[in-house]
Amino acid sequence: MHDLLVVGAGPYGLSIASHATAAGLDVRVLGRPMQTWREHMPRGMFLTSESWASDLSDPEGRWRLDVFCAFRGERSRHAEPIPLEVFAEYGTWFARNAVPMLEQRTVTRVAPRTGGFEAVTEDGGTLTARTVALAVGVLPFAEIPAPLRGLPPALVSHSSDHASLDRFRDRDVTVVGGGQSALETAALLAEQGTRVRVLAVADRLRWNEVPPPRERPWWRAARSPHSGLGTGWRNGFYAGRPDLYRRLPERTRVRIASRALGPAGAWWLRERVEQRVEILTGRTVVAAHEVPGGLRLETAVRQGGGGVLETGHVIAATGFRATVDRLRLLSPELRALLAAGADGAPEVGLEFESSYPGLFLAGPVTAAGFGPAMRFVHGAAFTAGTLVRGVRRRLRAGPAGWRIPAGRTGGAPHAVRH
Repeated sequence: MHDLLVVGAGPYGLSIASHATAAGLDVRVLGRPMQTWREHMPRGMFLTSESWASDLSDPEGRWRLDVFCAFRGERSRHAEPIPLEVFAEYGTWFARNAVPMLEQRTVTRVAPRTGGFEAVTEDGGTLTARTVALAVGVLPFAEIPAPLRGLPPALVSHSSDHASLDRFRDRDVTVVGGGQSALETAALLAEQGTRVRVLAVADRLRWNEVPPPRERPWWRAARSPHSGLGTGWRNGFYAGRPDLYRRLPERTRVRIASRALGPAGAWWLRERVEQRVEILTGRTVVAAHEVPGGLRLETAVRQGGGGVLETGHVIAATGFRATVDRLRLLSPELRALLAAGADGAPEVGLEFESSYPGLFLAGPVTAAGFGPAMRFVHGAAFTAGTLVRGVRRRLRAGPAGWRIPAGRTGGAPHAVRH
């Protein structure tokens, strides 16, 4: 039986695996590296985070994004967005160097068993581990508005369903949502010849401001410091002190997690959207009906009244809602044993352990506990170090014979380029 099974090979899973391996734990890591970025985001998208805030985490900080760019003969610069494809390649490069034991198999079920857990893989294989770190990203939690649920995928999809938007060339598409995913999807559709509109609940779209230079007078930096989540002291707190955030009252944590860093478009996207995309603000979809050639949407307008529009397809860029019941990877009996907060998200302790001993959670599913940073790559470093300490503590508290190995030591590794 292994010490730790890491399920998922995105930024959080890979970072946790790197820290756990360095700590000397017997680790198994299963997942397809950067699958969300490779298979669920269209080409042409960019990261919204700054390059210096988008590193995956290894204990010694050797495999950073700027190091990867240097290997490619490029430079990562402040206020220059990183293309999606570059970031996906970076994650794969990180895996080859920092997590060489990665197995590209998908776990389909995790269930409790005596002394730990049993995992079943897509090929029917099984493996056991004393502890599990579930780092499944956002895909299990895709949220589609109630009026659009149950309609055929040919007519309604979620923004995370698409690795390519080619099927929508020369068609009519309505994108529901007002955040970065909605706006960037709409821009890409318009640029390929799709007739597209954005339908947003808010009365107006919000756009992030151009970030100030990294180097600036001290008094300007003191007034609005940079952080991994943007400028300002509040964002700095979210980015730098998830441990203190976790100690806030639950009601406060849930409220902040649901509102902080809300829907907004990146500054570099604004011109692309405003010049080519029809924007319908202050509207909510209240009903949807199949009609020849697509859908008829009934909308309510915030100022009163309503409207009707017809479209060939709806893309719901309406985010994700991480709740216990959507963790279908876990067996029903295990899900039933997980405590949930007021928002339905699983509760986690100070070291990311769920209410079921030995089951650890990572990534956006922990945002209600540790704050908005968990929705971004930036949160992976804090999560990895803290969670692995929790794993070691859990193993130490386990049955006799569960020995915690000494941390791994060794010289600087050589980067794997291909």
